[in-house]
Amino acid sequence: MDRRAFITKAGFAGVGAAAATTLAAPAIAQSLPKVTWRCASSFPKSLDTIYGGAEVLSKYLKEATDGNFTIQPFAAGEIVPGLQAADATAAGTVELCHTVTYYYWGKDPTWALGAAVPFALNARGMNAWQYHAGGIDLMNEFFNKQGLQAYPGGNTGVQMGGWFRKEIKTVGDLEGLKMRVGGFAGKVLEKLGVVPQQIAGGDIYPSLEKGTIDAAEWVGPYDDEKLGFQKVAPFYYYPGWWEGGPTVSFMVNKEKWDSLPPAYQSLFRTAAQATDADMLQKYDSLNPAAIRRLVAGGAQLRPFSPEILNACFEAANGVYAEMEASNPEFKKIWGSIKAFRNEHFLYAQVAEYSFDTFMMIQQRNGKL
Repeated sequence: MDRRAFITKAGFAGVGAAAATTLAAPAIAQSLPKVTWRCASSFPKSLDTIYGGAEVLSKYLKEATDGNFTIQPFAAGEIVPGLQAADATAAGTVELCHTVTYYYWGKDPTWALGAAVPFALNARGMNAWQYHAGGIDLMNEFFNKQGLQAYPGGNTGVQMGGWFRKEIKTVGDLEGLKMRVGGFAGKVLEKLGVVPQQIAGGDIYPSLEKGTIDAAEWVGPYDDEKLGFQKVAPFYYYPGWWEGGPTVSFMVNKEKWDSLPPAYQSLFRTAAQATDADMLQKYDSLNPAAIRRLVAGGAQLRPFSPEILNACFEAANGVYAEMEASNPEFKKIWGSIKAFRNEHFLYAQVAEYSFDTFMMIQQRNGKL
């Protein structure tokens, strides 16, 4: 064999292979259509973890498509007010929104079931119901009628019960209490004498400071810390029984969703599920240090008494019975959640609760 001829031929073959590889990239890129969407968030940029979900989704889709599928997030108020994000998406003003569906429960209480309702599921249970017990499909049967297609896109974990100017020791202490609390929970608390108030996040602090309201719920330690509530309402109650595992959703205009190539639909679902997990992980990472700082700054942690929790639980069941009697769609989906809730908390008592309780005792005894 002519060694020089062999090297020359091999060299040209290598160049040819490299050229083929180089030329393949544009062909792949060309197979991915250019899609540019706007996403209206229901959250301000200052709440970086919950607002950040839209940024995380955008990053994942951009990277996976070599920049061909791009989403530009807009904070609450930049295109539409935060509580109008789903309406704007259904109308086609934007292609996509990042919101919590219980914001729209006034249209129909069924909306709230895609996020969180009192005494339902924790974050882990909510995700299990949605991804593996038909929850996403059930909710989309309803949302499709609203011109929307929705997928989970975040979770805060169980929230705190809110900030109170005075201690709440008995059910009687709730009578006449003016509390900033959203939608469904407000309807339940009304049955116990609370006067629900709808107040935007930026107005909560001055309202508490002036005594216009007596209490307010927001999210949890990391987000609450930014608003400084402990300075004007020092009693910080837990748990937020109305939000055991609130799902934050990506809601897409149904026509826009249907126009996406199947590959992009699949990728969107995957990126949304990754974003869903990422948000909960961030909150689990950030909340422990935040609760320490809040207590150091004057917050006084208080659990809701068993008496109060039991009264709220019974009041919530009364509200559910009313809604099931009058709203077939609510009844269908709530029935699915109830059945799953029973099994979820049955099993949670076995290994999860036992392990967690043991480890918490070790932590309290200073052994961790």
